[in-house]
Amino acid sequence: MTELQSLGLRLDDPGAGAQSRRGGAGPSDHKAVTVDGHTVMIPVHTAGAWSSPYVATQPGADGASRILRDGVEVGVVSFPHQPRFYRMQTFDGIPYGKIATLHGADVLATTVLQSCIRYESRRKSCQFCAIGQSLAAGRTILRKTPEQLGEVARAAVLLDGVKHMVMTTGTPNATDRGAQILCESAFGVKSAVNLPIQGQCEPPDDDAWFRRMHDAGIDTLGMHLEAVTPEVRKRIMPGKATVSVERYFDAFGAAVEVFGRGQVSTYILAGLGDSHDAILKTSEKLIGLGVYPFVVPFVPISGTPLEGHPSPDAAAMRQLLTPLAAMLESAGMRSGDAKAGCGKCGACSSLSSFERK
Repeated sequence: MTELQSLGLRLDDPGAGAQSRRGGAGPSDHKAVTVDGHTVMIPVHTAGAWSSPYVATQPGADGASRILRDGVEVGVVSFPHQPRFYRMQTFDGIPYGKIATLHGADVLATTVLQSCIRYESRRKSCQFCAIGQSLAAGRTILRKTPEQLGEVARAAVLLDGVKHMVMTTGTPNATDRGAQILCESAFGVKSAVNLPIQGQCEPPDDDAWFRRMHDAGIDTLGMHLEAVTPEVRKRIMPGKATVSVERYFDAFGAAVEVFGRGQVSTYILAGLGDSHDAILKTSEKLIGLGVYPFVVPFVPISGTPLEGHPSPDAAAMRQLLTPLAAMLESAGMRSGDAKAGCGKCGACSSLSSFERK
């Protein structure tokens, strides 16, 4: 899994299984692949994937696909089926797949606001972000209403057995930073179906928003550092870096008081320039606060300023994830203990498989 996420995968049959994603927020240019019972997101549309030594053959009658590395079979994988809720549309005529998508095997994911105050200016935007691509291509809509989200979530649970939901958002302002939109959206979903939800936004300016989000129906919270050292943050995400690491840690402490230990998490992208030592020291501090550090390999997205930036190789990820998993073990913190969210899903990193070891 670690090698596939670093090198990517070429497909003999690009249409096999669930659709892959191009552009947008979250894991883009990826496809869900089930390896040894664990579903992970593997790059398939990146420049690195096109030259990957790994190739997946067309699935057989049993749905399984052989994985070849330099022409030698090394394993068997399968692809999650196309979700049934994709065939439906909302009462106002919007295809369900434009409201929310299936991530991994059983996670519903949506970007409730497909715009960001920083995206229009590359001097301020996160250099890896493609939040505007799927909107420009007509694969999503700008703002998903609470009613639309509730309707789609209910169908995804009933038709496809979705187990939890991830709601992220572009940053709409420099005050609540998306917390209010997440409150409205979560309330809409919980009014339609009892589905655990992770909300994701930058730290709001007022810690009172954490209680408001929790009371609105958000079960776990993600506030993503992405990079951990100030110099890397300023270079890679100049706008987001105006919210300091110190503010993030203050917010983490306040959020854990509301959501509980292990129910607050943060994405850390390995390979953007932070040293392993910096990531591990930051992770140790996060774990001490009760925050789950979800460390994932950086994967470049086509059309972004970092589209040519390399992903970390598998050996580097193993050197990082092995001691991180030991830290989590020592603290009694596991991804599976989260009620919802990216860490619980685990598809964008092989970290949970290191936990199992």
